[in-house]
Amino acid sequence: MTDATFTLDGQAIAKIVKQTLPDAEDELLLSKLKQLNPNYPLHLSYTGAEWYRIGGIVDINGKRIASDLIEWTERTFKECGQNLHTFIDYALEQNLIATRITGKTLYLVIKTGSKAEDFVQIEIDKTQEISDRFLVDEQNLPEDLEEFIDPLYPKTIQPFAIGTARYQYRRKTDVTIFMAEMSKHPFSEHPAQRFMDDFNRSSARHNTTFCHDWIIHPFRHTGRFGEQIVNVDIINTQQKNIPYLENLNAKGTALHTQLNRFDRQAGYPFAWFFYMLKGLWVPTQIGVTVFKDISKDFSYLPERDVAVLKDWISTPYSV
Repeated sequence: MTDATFTLDGQAIAKIVKQTLPDAEDELLLSKLKQLNPNYPLHLSYTGAEWYRIGGIVDINGKRIASDLIEWTERTFKECGQNLHTFIDYALEQNLIATRITGKTLYLVIKTGSKAEDFVQIEIDKTQEISDRFLVDEQNLPEDLEEFIDPLYPKTIQPFAIGTARYQYRRKTDVTIFMAEMSKHPFSEHPAQRFMDDFNRSSARHNTTFCHDWIIHPFRHTGRFGEQIVNVDIINTQQKNIPYLENLNAKGTALHTQLNRFDRQAGYPFAWFFYMLKGLWVPTQIGVTVFKDISKDFSYLPERDVAVLKDWISTPYSV
């Protein structure tokens, strides 16, 4: 259970994030956030892949015209009497440039207890606005507003930065509380909760910190009746050179050797099982073969791990 003495003010995080200019390794931001709770080490667990979204409008010199391309397009179209040709002429005359926002999401974690779910996860976007394209291509005029916003064949421009990079606070998740809410699902245990429960029962818990190798991705999706459903995914954060277990015919001593090598590379015992559940480098056939081994006289797993594997064989799942 999360330590009752631990507190972390989301508004304090947001203020630091807003007032801090990004650097290459995010060291300044991390050092400031660590000062909020010196007794609970903060760790940058993962940096997500680069993403982008539609930005705003600038002129040819980079001067800001609007921060929101979509809002500007809809508003200016109305100001042009909802006449598409008038709107096109205006955009061409102004020689306007559309921008895009590129970014990466930083996932910071703070361990707050001994269980897998005992951590707080902070998500912060590191963004930069850059020039993307001319708003209108005179050789390929837009036929509707959608082509102003997201044309199929844009007239590109040599990219240049608009302003400086910045951080944006996304959210803070107390994973202990979040997973407790997920466990109230009326039909069955969520796979992510079972994943953490199995981690807690296994040898892995006693040899590594869950949130240094795994984080969560909360998200919403629409159910069959239009209802909004909160869901969660498990993300592996490590970039280690872990060998793919591709010898599906191995068993006994040979398989044990492979699993030991995998666990050493991953950094903790029984790691292969959790990577298998996530579909990373370990085919599910390996789990079945290990179960067949330990069901005979060849047992190479601690009893706690045997119990976890047997439950998975009885009721398989993945995350």
